[in-house]
Amino acid sequence: MIKVEHLTKKYAGQTAIRDLNFEVGKGEIMGFLGPNGAGKTTTMRILSSFMPPTSGRATIAGFDIFEQSLQARAHLGYMPENVPLYSDMRVTEYLNYRAALKGIRHRRMAERVGDVKELCGLKEVENKLIGALSKGYRQRVGLADALVHEPDLLILDEPTIGLDPNQIRQVRELIKNLGKQHTILLSTHILPEVEMTCSRVIIIHKGRIEACDTPENLLGRIRTAGGVTLEAKTGSDDGAYELKKIPGVRDVTVNEEDGWKRFSLRVEFGGDVREEVFRLARDRAWDVRELTAHRATLEDVFVEITHSDVE
Repeated sequence: MIKVEHLTKKYAGQTAIRDLNFEVGKGEIMGFLGPNGAGKTTTMRILSSFMPPTSGRATIAGFDIFEQSLQARAHLGYMPENVPLYSDMRVTEYLNYRAALKGIRHRRMAERVGDVKELCGLKEVENKLIGALSKGYRQRVGLADALVHEPDLLILDEPTIGLDPNQIRQVRELIKNLGKQHTILLSTHILPEVEMTCSRVIIIHKGRIEACDTPENLLGRIRTAGGVTLEAKTGSDDGAYELKKIPGVRDVTVNEEDGWKRFSLRVEFGGDVREEVFRLARDRAWDVRELTAHRATLEDVFVEITHSDVE
């Protein structure tokens, strides 16, 4: 559905993205991750025909995004990070207007607008002014706008930004349902969402693609297997100094409250150091009230890749 080849974008000599190459197949939900300033939004704006690349090319459904822009955009629904809406229009009025702009015939318009209002949970606010809606409902209006012309591909840039936990959960479920019928390229900072919904993940860092794989394969590639939490009173011992000597422990951070020290251990992939930690605590006569292992998550992968130059 998406094919990107050697895509590069420079701003006044500053390179935002450099030589990007990736594909998104029909029916996939692809996560697009990276720190702020990594090039995610630039890539999405290029794919949406909002700006041209400096070099390289990209196609959507086989159509070049600039040489065949109208054909490509007919297959695309784009929801930017900050959804531009007309606050003085009512929800149904706005969606009818957007449907007309996108070339939906009048006799089909009422049906499509009704469908997206139902799908995005907008029926109860359909006659309200957009300016009077909550942030969550405005995000839903933006998503309905992206869906109204029945695109094959959805590009969603931070669709849950600024939402409260309940609204995030609702939008997450909506995206899961949309993934049954649409190809989705999803940019978000909420990594558990990506782990639960995406079939593959792209991680971009400093304008370059550092990883592109399934979440499971990415977890297998990182050097850490998650971590171990130890909460103990170590007496005259430093604690962190002794724990760092255990083979397989990469790093130890510590917080202290009411005399109890909480140690967070990053460990090598494939290792379990709990037995060694327990033996150390027993031999040093530490009082222990917690010893817990944590599996690696996509957040660990993200930190490993985007902070690979920081130890």
